[in-house]
Amino acid sequence: MAARDHEDDELSLHDLIEGPTRDLTAARAAAQARTQSQSTPTPTRPTSDDHEVDGTSGDPQGSQLHDRRGEGVGPEGRRRVELERLPASGALYRRALLGVVPGVGGRRGTDVPAVELAVGGVAVDQRHLADYDRVCGFPLTDRLPATYLHVLGFPLSLRLMTSPGFPIPLTGVVHVANRITVHRPVEAGERVDFHTYAENLRPHERGRQLDVVLVGSIGGEEVWRGVSTYLGKERASGGGPRRDRGDRPEPPAFSARWRVTPRVGTDYARVSGDHNPIHTSKLGARLFGFPRPIAHGMWSKARCLAALAPRLPEAYTVDVAFKLPVPLPSTVAFSASATGAGWDFALHSARDGRPHLTGSVR
Repeated sequence: MAARDHEDDELSLHDLIEGPTRDLTAARAAAQARTQSQSTPTPTRPTSDDHEVDGTSGDPQGSQLHDRRGEGVGPEGRRRVELERLPASGALYRRALLGVVPGVGGRRGTDVPAVELAVGGVAVDQRHLADYDRVCGFPLTDRLPATYLHVLGFPLSLRLMTSPGFPIPLTGVVHVANRITVHRPVEAGERVDFHTYAENLRPHERGRQLDVVLVGSIGGEEVWRGVSTYLGKERASGGGPRRDRGDRPEPPAFSARWRVTPRVGTDYARVSGDHNPIHTSKLGARLFGFPRPIAHGMWSKARCLAALAPRLPEAYTVDVAFKLPVPLPSTVAFSASATGAGWDFALHSARDGRPHLTGSVR
């Protein structure tokens, strides 16, 4: 059968809400089923696509966490809610899309919620890992890329960000920076406990920013930490410091050029569960002010990290700032230079040198 044309992979608005957003991948669903069948028998529970698991059954505003296992108090005084399993991303994105409809979305909070969500014993499906490695350019190994744990725990953070009263709406949010700290390598056979919370809500010249923290632990030891900084654009912002928009520096000499096709948007959405329509649909992108879809920032970070994979130490912090979006399709230029402490790297437009991403490994 001939390869499908890229236009055939374009998602309609119906697809965005009801189609591919149901779960991360079929492979992950199969992995969860195998894990449950191998454990001690328990009463039948809903599948990951059921509203009960997504916290919306009989609760249109999503104000109750129906799949919670228990509650407590976290080390920073936040209310800690333990979930039975990772939530499915589909209903959460549907809730976020409905939240922009006048009269349907609830009020936004004035501060970050004093709550953290947690889930234990998350397993890695090696077929899903291999698919992620292929999409992002990593070598196929049993060692998890640093960015893969962001994907693995992302549904938990998504649940937090779509909760009632969260101060920044998910639809139209801009991912402006991401910092990942790897304390030690994590292997595919290990099970990871995750918890997530938001902090540091602050004004920005174009709205408000906050940090969503996702922590991965094994056997009570923190092995991985990710901090994603999100910007919620607002027409009447609280001010905040303005950036100095001086002359743009010349881009560094590139070491590689990559052609980024529209399939990058849909393929990464499939393996990551991040189905924000600005990445997967022309219609969705236009609804949020983009003339065409743009690449996921975390795909760009992963692709840069994959290029450095053979040179990465056992433990490190990789920090990136997302600059201008990578339109789909486009050609980008990757550059990297060794420093005494690690690496500095960047991604620019191969056509005009505009910056897409700057980062460092330390």
